[in-house]
Amino acid sequence: MMDKLIFGRYIPGNSLIHRLDPRTKLMSAILFIIVIFFANNIITYLALALFVGLAVALSKISVRFFINGIKPLIWLILFTVILQILFTSGETIFFRFGPIILSQEGLINGGFIFMRFVLIIFMSTLLTLTTMPLSLSDAIEYLLRPLAVIKVPVHEIALMLSIALRFVPTLMDETEKIMNAQRARGIDFGEGNIYEQMKSVVPLLIPLFVSSFNRAEELATAMEARGYKGGEGRTKYRQLSWQTKDTLAMVSFGVLTALLLLLRT
Repeated sequence: MMDKLIFGRYIPGNSLIHRLDPRTKLMSAILFIIVIFFANNIITYLALALFVGLAVALSKISVRFFINGIKPLIWLILFTVILQILFTSGETIFFRFGPIILSQEGLINGGFIFMRFVLIIFMSTLLTLTTMPLSLSDAIEYLLRPLAVIKVPVHEIALMLSIALRFVPTLMDETEKIMNAQRARGIDFGEGNIYEQMKSVVPLLIPLFVSSFNRAEELATAMEARGYKGGEGRTKYRQLSWQTKDTLAMVSFGVLTALLLLLRT
C-alpha cells in the first residue's frame, strides 16, 4: 500500500495542465473545494465529475494514478458514507432500528458524500502530480505575500509546506523499507486483534521517527552549508509567468460556479 501512495509525487509531462502556472493550479484546487459544496443534486455532481474528468484527460496522466490516490483513504471515506447513510432521517424510510435509520435521503446523501470525497481527492492529486514541489512552494509564497505586511514569515511557511509535501513520498518509501525489514524478522502487521495489530506498529514507528529526525537534521545542515538565510533578498531561478491559458482556466472555474448555482435545486 505504501508504495502506491500518490500524494506528494510529481510526474513529469508536457500537457496543458503541466504547463499552467502553479498559482493557477493552486487557486483552482482551492476554489474547487469551495465550489463543490454548491452542488446539491445529481446534475450538479455530474457537471463537477465532467469538469474533473476533462482536467484529468488534459493532464495525459493515467487514471490509475488517481485511483491509487483514493486507496489509502478508502476506509475513511466508506466510514463517513456509512454514518451518513445510517443516521440521516427523511420522508421515505426503508428501515429503522433505534437510532439507526435507512432512508432514501440518507442513501442519496451518502452517494453525494462519496462523490465529493472522490472529486476532491482527484483534484488535489492532479495538483501534486502536475506541479513540481519548488513551483508549488513559489505559488504558495506568492499567494501569501500580502501577509508579509504584518510580519508573517511567508517564505519560511511556504518552504515548510513545500518540504513537507516533498518528503511525504520519501517517508512512505522509508516506511515500506522498515516494514519489509520487520517482516523479515517475523512481525506480521495484519494478524491478530486490534490490540495486537497496534502493538506490532510500535517497532515500525520508533525507527521511522529516528529516521525522520536524522533526515531533518541532514537537510538543515545542508541548507546551512549552502548559506541559506531565509527569503529576504533571495532571488529565484524560475520566474512565475501568468499567460492567457491561465486566465482561461480561471474563467472556466467562473463558468463552473455559475453553472452550479444555476442548476441548484
